[in-house]
Amino acid sequence: MSTLVIKDLHVAIDGKEILKGVNLTINTNEIHAIMGPNGTGKSTLASAIMGHPKYEVTSGTVELDGEDVLEMEVDERAQAGLFLAMQYPSEIAGVTNADFLRSAINARREEGDEISLMKFIRELDKSMEFLEMNEDMAQRYLNEGFSGGEKKRNEILQLMMIKPTIAILDEIDSGLDIDALKVVSKGINAMRGEGFGCLMITHYQRLLNYITPDHVHVMMQGRVVKSGGAELAQRLEAEGYDWIKKELGIEEETEEQEA
Repeated sequence: MSTLVIKDLHVAIDGKEILKGVNLTINTNEIHAIMGPNGTGKSTLASAIMGHPKYEVTSGTVELDGEDVLEMEVDERAQAGLFLAMQYPSEIAGVTNADFLRSAINARREEGDEISLMKFIRELDKSMEFLEMNEDMAQRYLNEGFSGGEKKRNEILQLMMIKPTIAILDEIDSGLDIDALKVVSKGINAMRGEGFGCLMITHYQRLLNYITPDHVHVMMQGRVVKSGGAELAQRLEAEGYDWIKKELGIEEETEEQEA
């Protein structure tokens, strides 16, 4: 079992504190969901864990199996087994989907143990068929000209091919129609197991209708203020966030700037 432990994490952007003491523990064989109003720091948490230079960690720790994640370069975090599916995936001209995926897989393997071309092609074809993706997407430049739904499916293709230890999915359901949402959810559910843990950031219960989380957390004002099971997300869908604010005595938030 692998474990990602976030302790008292404080993060600022341009000197403005966004995260104000986040505590989370995510084990493999667990799916966690983070929900919360806009501007509460959900995407900031994802970016800070993965080392985006815009986000300054002012205090706190992030450890993966006892290793200090914050001391790692961005590529080292990926090699250690962390994965981020971004809300707005970048387009990279001149690099095909297939070349990117094979390079990413080999970056996590020892020198001399690179995946063979035939094995890679077999796994790629199988995963693309599973995600109902057109074959030509393997040779298209990474995300270039992709629709929103194609980009999200492509993020799940990367997830299935790279097989990270801990995945962070930042609003993977954003902008998806119901058919695409079902396919994306199918891919995430296929990854569930002893060697995989996941943190999903979402605004909507609809994703959790297809992926039942083991743990649901609510973020407000830069902290995790409440945690529970799948029933917590269902109550949020029915009642919104006001009941949590009243229960915990949280005053109305002013909107924070968050990437």
